[in-house]
Amino acid sequence: MAKGATTTRERTRELAYRESDGVHVTLFWREADDGLVVIVVDERMGTAFSLEPERDQALAVFNHPFAYA
Repeated sequence: MAKGATTTRERTRELAYRESDGVHVTLFWREADDGLVVIVVDERMGTAFSLEPERDQALAVFNHPFAYA
């Protein structure tokens, strides 16, 4: 690491996880900014994406991520 350089390790906590037919959906909370992120990995299609829902929409996005993508 260069002199004077710093790194910030983003800490996250898994709040919910589900998997069905090769599609993995995880809801994380980020400590750094108190934000939420839903990460979707579709092994069938070989794709992945993430969404950053508002707090009041987090469970809806977790349950139906393709509707919000």
